[in-house]
Amino acid sequence: MIDIKGKPFYLDEEGIEWVKKTLAGMRVEEKIGQLFCLTDITMDPAVLTEMVRKYRPGAYLTRAGDAEEVKAALAAMQETSPIPMLFPCNLESGGNGIASQGTFFARPMAVAATGDDENARRLGLVCAREAGALGCNWALAPIVDIDYNWRNPITNVRTFGADPDTVLSMAEAYMEGVRTSGIPMAVCLKHFPGDGVDERDQHLLPTVNDLPFDVWMETYGWIYRKLIEKGAQTVMAGHIYQPALEQSSDPDIRRADMLPASQSRALLTGILRERFGFNGLIVTDATPMVGYNVAQRRADALRTSIAAGADMLMFCKNIEEDFAAIRQGLESGAISRERVDNAVMRQLALKASLSLHKARDSRMDISAVGCEEHKLWSSECADRSVTLVRDRLQILPISPQKTPHIRLTVLGEGEDGGFGDGSSVGALFREALEQEGFRVSMYDRGTMEHGEIFTSGVADMQAKFDLSIVAANVSTSSNHTTRRLDWIPLMAADEPWYTKDIPTVFVSFCNPYHLFDVPFMDCFINAYSSNPAAVKTVTKKLLGWSAFYGISPVDSFCGRKDLE
Repeated sequence: MIDIKGKPFYLDEEGIEWVKKTLAGMRVEEKIGQLFCLTDITMDPAVLTEMVRKYRPGAYLTRAGDAEEVKAALAAMQETSPIPMLFPCNLESGGNGIASQGTFFARPMAVAATGDDENARRLGLVCAREAGALGCNWALAPIVDIDYNWRNPITNVRTFGADPDTVLSMAEAYMEGVRTSGIPMAVCLKHFPGDGVDERDQHLLPTVNDLPFDVWMETYGWIYRKLIEKGAQTVMAGHIYQPALEQSSDPDIRRADMLPASQSRALLTGILRERFGFNGLIVTDATPMVGYNVAQRRADALRTSIAAGADMLMFCKNIEEDFAAIRQGLESGAISRERVDNAVMRQLALKASLSLHKARDSRMDISAVGCEEHKLWSSECADRSVTLVRDRLQILPISPQKTPHIRLTVLGEGEDGGFGDGSSVGALFREALEQEGFRVSMYDRGTMEHGEIFTSGVADMQAKFDLSIVAANVSTSSNHTTRRLDWIPLMAADEPWYTKDIPTVFVSFCNPYHLFDVPFMDCFINAYSSNPAAVKTVTKKLLGWSAFYGISPVDSFCGRKDLE
């Protein structure tokens, strides 16, 4: 029997009674609905409320949108649902995870680069305040992946870095920020059993965390164990294999018989439940991801996930088909009714722990969304995080007197990463530099500067500009095999070939590892975030108005001595 009176729910007698009474009064179809977290691209309250009436989902994930529209949509669904709903969103970097007006505080790696847990606490506080004001009650954060593999295209700046101690302390501080906000908000540790070892993206295939058992226990396992002890309410299971953990349960298991964590009983029940004593809710990562669907037939995968210990399935491919798969699993015995009841009970207990079963005032004040205090905190975080990786020729500080004309080349602009990190930096950067008296010319990819690769020599380039700045805005993004620097295919027309003749500064706003692709850059800066605060801060530091305080949470030299 599930202990809903203990950690992480801590229900009183009233809450316990509500959970038991609600569960006892539910039909099988209602229980099936509760096993799903749905999503859609619409904010139309009429469409959403009809969906709630028909399918009775346990949760609905909201993408970032206009704050008032998000608030209205969530309120309409909550008022329609006979059982309170969970409303999760990706609150990894700030309130921008739920509202376009929300504060893009900083990417987790930027927070870690400050070396101060207070910034992680502020990140959690900002996320809870801004999302809670719109009706969100479940933060799909903090990310506790460890960025061991610099080639991984999906972890990167979404993590707190490559040091398990830092990841743990920052994640714990994030949780503390959420808790002290006073907003009823659950947190979610992700992506169990840990991304960041493989160099591939689990959106595209099931990836592998191949650390040996003892090493995993001392790193990822240690982080999960400690944060579960601290009261984390939910864990997200990734589409990630962990062979050593599977073999600890069954030494004779064949590789072909292993399953990713989102479908593995050995990992969900054996490790999370039994070894770590996790009593909270387990949710799978998104089931439409290819990494989920290619391990076995989709219907079997859905049934296996629930039977293995998952309490909620994230999203559907086809609602009717997916609901039918669970229904058929119950009828065939592939999923026991007890397993479904336990899953629904944990979900109801989570809702009760957030007081969702009690009447609440829906007239929420959204003034916290994008407020000045949160923007100030974001600026303070940026000031302490921006990192000078190297300045071998002492190009810095710059000034309009020394180098009045700047060529600004922006890479990756306009490619939305899908995690609230798709902000543009080019226009902001140009404006900030021009305000300080520089003349700034943007590299024109359309004309390739009229083919200067074949006609312009060093003197021609020096006549055009005195300083080159390359700003990389290649954001972390799902469903990519790599997130590297891409130049114009024709002779890499926009790549600065003239770095030995014209001083050049490289600034990465979204990826700390770009030095691998431009080892010849003598001046290299990592900002980790493409938010407005980072752009303004980088400008100040280029001019020498502020020192560089950031300490890299990862190896920016990618383990190569030749890059140092």
